[in-house]
Amino acid sequence: MKITQLCSEERPRERIISQGVSSVSGAELLAVLLRTGTTEENVVELARRLLSDCDGSLTELSARSLENLAAFKGIGKTKAVTLAAAFELGRRMGQEGFRLQKKAISSARDIYELIGPRLKGLKREECWMAMLNQAQYVIREERVSYGDDISTVFDTRDIVKRALECKARKLILMHNHPSGNPVPGQADIRQTQKLREALAPFDIKLIDHIVVCDDCYYSFCDEQIYTARDKALKTPVPRPRDNGPSLHKALLSDPSSGSTGR
Repeated sequence: MKITQLCSEERPRERIISQGVSSVSGAELLAVLLRTGTTEENVVELARRLLSDCDGSLTELSARSLENLAAFKGIGKTKAVTLAAAFELGRRMGQEGFRLQKKAISSARDIYELIGPRLKGLKREECWMAMLNQAQYVIREERVSYGDDISTVFDTRDIVKRALECKARKLILMHNHPSGNPVPGQADIRQTQKLREALAPFDIKLIDHIVVCDDCYYSFCDEQIYTARDKALKTPVPRPRDNGPSLHKALLSDPSSGSTGR
């Protein structure tokens, strides 16, 4: 059935106009962006099929490459670019809150809200950093590396250089685990310790390192896994062997005071 054959209450555009944007489903919002269907299905049916191919997950859809989207039957390059642009706008809007509200970073949740949306759904590991002033207001956030589905390695000297150029006094690191397990591995721990030691001579503190998955995240400073809704999981986080009882807090503590970077 063509979209024009649907009654006005079933057409996404008309319903948004009459009832508001919150009245339509995710598939119908996609249909508005796609605008047209194919000779075999209307745009709503196309949008539903596209979303179904991602198990109903907008996060999964947003992580798809332009090439992957364009190859999907009924999408093509133009529609793929429209979808990619819409998802990127959503990510950038989510990052503006801390600047517009003049809000300082005060918790792992703040860090997750700042950069987490850029990392959710990715099939490869990426590492980002947020540079802060002394009062922990964000100066800038940047991607520092990307790798494959199991690892990414960043250049410690490059991070130090960027932090000095921004006159940052504090730094936050964040990377994702596409596997879905947010517990840091030995390589994560070694890289965190190396970066902390490299920043120390310049009086720049690494105040946390967050590991992000689609539905949860881990804070080095808190030594805790949180759900995406900020609920701390009751199951204790397994500690890497041979690293002492408070390894992660020790990595992020101030050597002169013994307190955490917060």
